Amino acid sequence: MTRAFIASMATETNCHSPFPTGMSAWELGGITRKASLEKDGFGGQILSVYRELAEAAGYEVVESLTLSAEPAGKTVQSVYEGFRDAILTDLAAAGEVRLVLLLLHGAMVATGYDDCEADLVERIRAIVPDAAIGVELDLHCHLSAELVRAADFVIPYKEYPHVDGSERAAELFDLCHRKLAGELAPVAALIDTRMIGFYPTFDEPMRSIVALARAIEGEPGILSASIAHGFPWADVADVGTRILVYADRDPALASGAAERLAERLYAAREELRPTYPGIAESLDRAANLEGRVVLGDYSDNPGGGAPCDSTFFLRAILERGLGEVAIGSFYDPVLAQVARDAGVGARLAVRLGGKTGPMSGDPVDLEVEVMGIAADHTQSCFEARTKTGLTVWLRHAGIDILVNDLRTQVYGTDFFTGLGIDLGSKRLIVVKSSSHFEHDFGPVADHMWRVSSPGALDIDMANFTFTRRDNVFHPRLADPWATHGRPVPLVIAGRSA
Repeated sequence: MTRAFIASMATETNCHSPFPTGMSAWELGGITRKASLEKDGFGGQILSVYRELAEAAGYEVVESLTLSAEPAGKTVQSVYEGFRDAILTDLAAAGEVRLVLLLLHGAMVATGYDDCEADLVERIRAIVPDAAIGVELDLHCHLSAELVRAADFVIPYKEYPHVDGSERAAELFDLCHRKLAGELAPVAALIDTRMIGFYPTFDEPMRSIVALARAIEGEPGILSASIAHGFPWADVADVGTRILVYADRDPALASGAAERLAERLYAAREELRPTYPGIAESLDRAANLEGRVVLGDYSDNPGGGAPCDSTFFLRAILERGLGEVAIGSFYDPVLAQVARDAGVGARLAVRLGGKTGPMSGDPVDLEVEVMGIAADHTQSCFEARTKTGLTVWLRHAGIDILVNDLRTQVYGTDFFTGLGIDLGSKRLIVVKSSSHFEHDFGPVADHMWRVSSPGALDIDMANFTFTRRDNVFHPRLADPWATHGRPVPLVIAGRSA
């Protein structure tokens, strides 16, 4: 029977994060060889799509590791190499494999490896040179030519928040399966747009640009059209926004489509540039609005590698004496444990947050009541659920505060409501997240926006300086195409079936 091999290893590396990504971070994220069967978490959901489609097409599925770690600093070299080699060992032992489907991130950096994804896929290609290899990526990926050469198809998500993971998984399987059948001969065109930015796709003009990518995919001969947003807080050679288009057998078709999509994105570069209000401006604005306001504490988003214990927002709320507020979740394992030991109803004098370093601000001293405790809490995460660990609900002067012992961003309203917090009674909700919260909190918000708070995720990208790539990019330069030339597509021919 023809075999398909599936696996996942994913983390997003913020090279400025104070936390190295060691073994404990991966263990907290979860390590399993049954993700597609358990459908546990986002990775399990995607791998279950790989399995179900492959089995329906007659493949025998061999499943290797699925593991993830909350974004932080570089993965420790020995840890990365150990997981990589375990996946390679499983592949070598699997016998004749014709199809490899991987869920990776695209912005994983380890000590000694700036492009973990390309390193892994190149080694997989050496073991199964004739297999069809498909790679699904987070759109905040560093899309390197080396990775595109090693794989047959690389498909990033189209949406941010990432609501289309399963859709992309099905697309990836279909393209790889058809390639194996001899129906397709993919040719890729890759363009570095010389842009660095942050582009939520639920907002204009990005919504229309993604619609253009989808429209291009409907054109004869075009197989896939993707925008790899990049992850600005890394320092690697391939950081930045890139376009990737696959056509069937036609390099000129792939290049022309990639150029059209790149031109549309580049033309909107100033409009796409993030300009979010600060904390004081946001609270002033919220005070003059009717209805419920939901704010994203952008710079303390652990999903981008931030510590998730900054107190800047909370301190401003306290100084203004605001009530009817919910805020969270703070990564503070010590306080979470203290609250659990004290029990519901306990009144405590606590020191909250600000423990990681200057980017987290100073700790806040509060008198709180313990309102709720969940030893193994979870929250909704698009099509799946994700763990939040020991999570406690503290109340201080009309402010409901979430604290937990797993560093994770807020995705779902049930992070709060699952402990009994009534979001319907709140005038203001502040979540430590950059954009993913919008999917679930949008329906409960009358007003919602992101806030340029102090912290690890600086959005003033005009002042970014990189050491591993050149510094010719927008917004550091107003028009890098004019000053340094229009980018030329890199054409990468695929392998024959």
